[in-house]
Amino acid sequence: MQQSIPLKFIRIIPLKLRKFITIALAGAFYHLSLKHRLIAVHNLMRAFPEKPVAEIMQIARRSYFSFAVVAAEFVDIPYLSRDNLQKWITIEGLENYTEACKEEKGVLLFGAHFGNWEIGNAALALATQPFVFLYRILDSPFLEDNITRVRASYGNVSLSKENAMRPIIRLLKKATTINMLIDQNVAWYDGVFVNFFGRQTCTTSGLALLALHTGVPVLPSFTRRLPSGRYVLEIGKKVAIMRSGDRNKDVLINTQNFTKIIEEKIKKYPEQWFWVHQRWKTKLCQAKRGNSSEIRN
Repeated sequence: MQQSIPLKFIRIIPLKLRKFITIALAGAFYHLSLKHRLIAVHNLMRAFPEKPVAEIMQIARRSYFSFAVVAAEFVDIPYLSRDNLQKWITIEGLENYTEACKEEKGVLLFGAHFGNWEIGNAALALATQPFVFLYRILDSPFLEDNITRVRASYGNVSLSKENAMRPIIRLLKKATTINMLIDQNVAWYDGVFVNFFGRQTCTTSGLALLALHTGVPVLPSFTRRLPSGRYVLEIGKKVAIMRSGDRNKDVLINTQNFTKIIEEKIKKYPEQWFWVHQRWKTKLCQAKRGNSSEIRN
């Protein structure tokens, strides 16, 4: 798919200058938008109560800058190839993924808005074969069109998460890989409440339901930024799926296990996660009595 004129124009700007501009804009937004700054700082203080305020503020700023770098690099993704991939990224744990693919059942990859997930997706597609990326349709038609174009440039298919369960099951039967980010807040009726940084967090139950229904291998995948500016795509080993025969319990425990993997990665590199997101927006009290599930420490 041909890239749009605005993206081509932006790419004329050298990457270093692009990063400087987007980081400067992110810094300005950090200081000017009190609401979003308070969300990030509040989330961090609740997640890391042992850290001093100065460190919390530093992580919050760096989180803004991390997202700014993702934006700056985005227009370069359509120009990635197997020939220049090593300049950008190294893949660790690729054998975990290839072994899962050999089962010929399809693969469920999961991760978070961490590091630069977009470059990680492109790298895996180029190193192996394209897959399906599950996402939420953006409110802005301009962003939706351009982001979808970039993802399609290396062969990946973008699939809206709305009413996606049946299409995903059909794709898995064709041994397709489905990649999803499961670190965002969902409405109480779309998820279960699990522990995330010591707080009850409504998390999508879709991944657990798919894993239990299909028996497809489930692997974590994170794209971490290195101090040099390069990336490493880390693909973990297959996650063991709990099967007790109690569907609700199994969905809850498996969702907790997936979320714990994400939490552990964020704890190591907190500045690479998007703390301004209202991850804990949905409250347990919003769930209807009898339909809520909870895991406590």
